[in-house]
Amino acid sequence: MRTILVVGIGAGDPDQLTIQAVKALGRADVFFVLDKGPAKDDLVRLRREILDRHVGAGGYRVVEARDPRRDRNPADATAYAAAVEDWHDRRAELYERMILDELADDGCGAFLVWGDPSLYDSTLRIIERVTARGRVAFDYEVIPGITSVQALAASHRLVLNRVGGAVEITTGRRLAEGFPPGVDDVVVMLDADTTFRTLDDPDLDIYWGAYLGTPDEMLMHGRVADVGSSIARTRADARRRKGWIMDVYLLRRRPPAAPPTPGDRRPSASASASDADADADADILDQRVPWR
Repeated sequence: MRTILVVGIGAGDPDQLTIQAVKALGRADVFFVLDKGPAKDDLVRLRREILDRHVGAGGYRVVEARDPRRDRNPADATAYAAAVEDWHDRRAELYERMILDELADDGCGAFLVWGDPSLYDSTLRIIERVTARGRVAFDYEVIPGITSVQALAASHRLVLNRVGGAVEITTGRRLAEGFPPGVDDVVVMLDADTTFRTLDDPDLDIYWGAYLGTPDEMLMHGRVADVGSSIARTRADARRRKGWIMDVYLLRRRPPAAPPTPGDRRPSASASASDADADADADILDQRVPWR
């Protein structure tokens, strides 16, 4: 019986792999990699760096295939669902062919997944489609990884939830429908349109990160109203230089100011507003945007 390992490899830092993931890499006879085109050669290179570090340079076999194209700008939700369905079908055919052609009947193959396979990744859905087609028999295991959400929180030294509060994880496409009700902390992934700029809320902070865990890591934070345009420009410039970008951000609503109590010698409202503006300016000045 063939075995397939779906291994979460973190956001890009080879040191972020778990011990379980390293052991899984050592079990694999072949690694299946989808080539997303010349603009994303960095992603293939990062996977090879991880394998060189944890398996040994030259001690592994990689099988690459071109990822099927899909419509990235569907007209509406129905067209989007249809485009994803078609893309998943064609990916399932590709996975099936790779497993049949490149993996022995008793072999062990691995798919390396950015972040964790459970969060906004299609690999497990594709594997399930392959098994449902019934042309190739295999067992499969899932090895969790460090998500970009965790990497973002660590880089910004954040606790994602407030005491007793909830955190929602969503996409830029869903955020375009409005800030989710009932929560004050929202993590946004897969946002190619910097949708946070459409939110008219002066009390929203943003913690943004791109290329997390790599030498090109970029971090910015502050009030959306103050730093949103700067983040958008930085993101567009980075994408133009590299040809691709992977980013994620946390939107956090500031708590309302507590009313002063009798005898409380706090600064006046105008002084407090000035202090808040100074803090926002400090956030802007504290942006860390390394580039190599």
